Amino acid sequence: MAAGRLLAVSDLHVRYDENRKIVDGLRPQTDDDWLLVAGDVSETVEDIEWTLRLLRDRFAHVVWAPGNHELWTTPGDAVQLRGEQRYAHLVELCRQLGVTTPEDPYPVWEGEGGPVAIAPLFLLYDYTFRPAGARTHQEAMRLAEEAGVVCTDEFYLHPDPYPSRQAWCRARVRATEARLDGIPPELPTVLVNHFPLVREPTRVLRYPEFALWCGTEATDDWPVRFRAAAVVYGHLHIPRLIVRDGVPHHEVSLGYPREWTSRSAPPTLPVRILGTTR
Repeated sequence: MAAGRLLAVSDLHVRYDENRKIVDGLRPQTDDDWLLVAGDVSETVEDIEWTLRLLRDRFAHVVWAPGNHELWTTPGDAVQLRGEQRYAHLVELCRQLGVTTPEDPYPVWEGEGGPVAIAPLFLLYDYTFRPAGARTHQEAMRLAEEAGVVCTDEFYLHPDPYPSRQAWCRARVRATEARLDGIPPELPTVLVNHFPLVREPTRVLRYPEFALWCGTEATDDWPVRFRAAAVVYGHLHIPRLIVRDGVPHHEVSLGYPREWTSRSAPPTLPVRILGTTR
């Protein structure tokens, strides 16, 4: 059995110099350490490549799941691809770097706590995490706009060629569900997704309306259904551990400097998911 650890980070947002310095300091403790990167590395392909190349050179295996920021098409990015084409471009970049993506065979962690299939997911959201009293997407969006809460995705995350982000999400859920169903039933999993797979983590949001952009109810039973030994997610910038139905859900984000510098202790990254504590 390998002596390494299965580690995780998300929401590195390396366009900020303070965050880039933290990323530059991320190093394994053993030659067998794996790193799971649960999205929001940055908004530009150049920054994403710099970060994943750096981490891949240091860790035995790097697994990446995209966040919403990687999917943004912003004026300052040299790569102006949108939607599914942008995602495909990032997948190809990762493959060139030797980084595992949601489109690749799921690797198996054989270290302490294993064997487990490591499943990076790309699922998006479908606006079903609605505020209290909202029965439809339209009602939910009205409440969010009245509260002054509108995610930047509405301007930069394009669903092309799908007619909407909801449609893209539904397609991703169907395709991912079929792949997870194909994992041998005796093999547990670690599910890695940028957005939480269940709604509970969003209950502590300062602005509850923002939950609209935080996941889909379609995955609520996935941690149990797909035998998760752990779920890894980010997006909320509220690093913590919750347990639901016996499954630990790890929020592993760094977040923006204005967030982590205001806390009483500096960020402790990467987060250990499985493997030796020595």
